[in-house]
Amino acid sequence: QVQLVESGGGLVQPGGSLRLSCTISGISTIEFGFYTVGWYRQGSGPQRELVAALQSGGITHYKESVKGRFTISRENAEKTVNLQMNHLEPEDTAVYYCNLKGNANYWGQGTQVTVAS
Repeated sequence: QVQLVESGGGLVQPGGSLRLSCTISGISTIEFGFYTVGWYRQGSGPQRELVAALQSGGITHYKESVKGRFTISRENAEKTVNLQMNHLEPEDTAVYYCNLKGNANYWGQGTQVTVAS
């Protein structure tokens, strides 16, 4: 059974930084290497939106409003996905979800990020 566990969320002041991590279990490192990994978030609205994604070949995609502030990375040998978030803004407040997309689609349980003074 594939499981994704996020960590690193919390309360931070505007302008601060957080680093989210997602640890994946239930698949091999070889399988993991073929998946696209991503971070989504759901704020006050009903839609879960893509924040950042990283394909197996290294191509990245970012939500326009986080470009230059957030960086997604992966460590295939450890089956982890990270999201470094700098210069955080109140609008970044949301529950952040780790996603693994390939021949199936997997989600973590989410971690709360709150940006407030």
